[in-house]
Amino acid sequence: MGTAYTPGLKVSPHTLIQRTRRLPLKGEVLVEKGQAVAPDTVVARAALPGLMQSVKVAAQLGIDPEDLPGVLLVREGDTVEKGQVLAQTKSFFGMFKSEAKSPVAGAVETISAVSGNVGIRQPPTPVDKTAYLTGTVAEVLPGEGVVVQAEGALAQGIFGIGGERVGEIRVVSPSPESGLTEADITPDMAGKILIGGANISGAALRKAADLGVKGIVVGGIVDKDLIAYLGYDIGVAITGHENIPITLVITEGFGTIAMARRTYDLLKSLQGRSASISGETQIRAGVIRPEVIVPETAPPALNPGGAAGETEDNTLSVGTPIRIIREPYFGALATVAALPPQLTVVDSGASVRVLDARLSDGRTVTVPRANVEIIQGT
Repeated sequence: MGTAYTPGLKVSPHTLIQRTRRLPLKGEVLVEKGQAVAPDTVVARAALPGLMQSVKVAAQLGIDPEDLPGVLLVREGDTVEKGQVLAQTKSFFGMFKSEAKSPVAGAVETISAVSGNVGIRQPPTPVDKTAYLTGTVAEVLPGEGVVVQAEGALAQGIFGIGGERVGEIRVVSPSPESGLTEADITPDMAGKILIGGANISGAALRKAADLGVKGIVVGGIVDKDLIAYLGYDIGVAITGHENIPITLVITEGFGTIAMARRTYDLLKSLQGRSASISGETQIRAGVIRPEVIVPETAPPALNPGGAAGETEDNTLSVGTPIRIIREPYFGALATVAALPPQLTVVDSGASVRVLDARLSDGRTVTVPRANVEIIQGT
């Protein structure tokens, strides 16, 4: 067997990019197909139902539940404010009053003469979905969201943390072998996406977050520095939803690993341009890669196919540039040296297809084909 299919890690100066922007629940789409959008354009909106607050009105007033309807001052469907009187009783010829007040603002949803409780639904929370990048609405998903299309540069990483952000690219490290230190981070970098080299120290990451840096792209990070910053150990199944003020994209792996020259040179060529960055990573089925996207200045016309001159080739063959994504060679760059057709028994006892990979230091190692990804680009 001379070729095989495998997922790819894309690094390209010009490609067609499509991103689905989907609400977490049914809502309303606010844009139309063909409409130009910016990263902060709200393309869809939904309302997350508010919490239900149960108020024990009968118990508070010291009456039987069946007597509740006679003392209520509100009805189902009424809007109430926090502290508003829901029910009231009088005694001793009206001289003394007992009141039950609403602990929250909301709408009266239920009144029960069985339990004596009044249910108040707090106001809904609006959920907005933005376009994330400069582009054009290629498809409308009724009640759910849209597909945004753009043409531009794309650099994917192997691992990331932090959500979607937008900022101007600024190259800090003078080479892909250099590391980012605390001294390299300065106040004028607030709002920027910083490009480093081989790694970033934990102190530099904390300082960058404190100064308002939007994102950082580096070759690697020592795992203990990442854990120290987050305050907990992080898995690699899915990330990108951490409650942190910065997005971090790792292009090569954990440790101190020089950023691939192709990735560094591409990002360096984009200095000063506005970029969208996301640290979301999913290794399981439905792979999602952290990424940096720099769309062209003008949104593209709708294009159902690939960008001009750009093809998507996920076929392994001898000479294909790859990255190994499992230990003991995690993050190593290599090229395919051979594709043996026969199944091979690996350490786990499973029989799988393997390939021979020629590492950058000249060694040739044998790894399962499922443990590599193609480095795509032009």
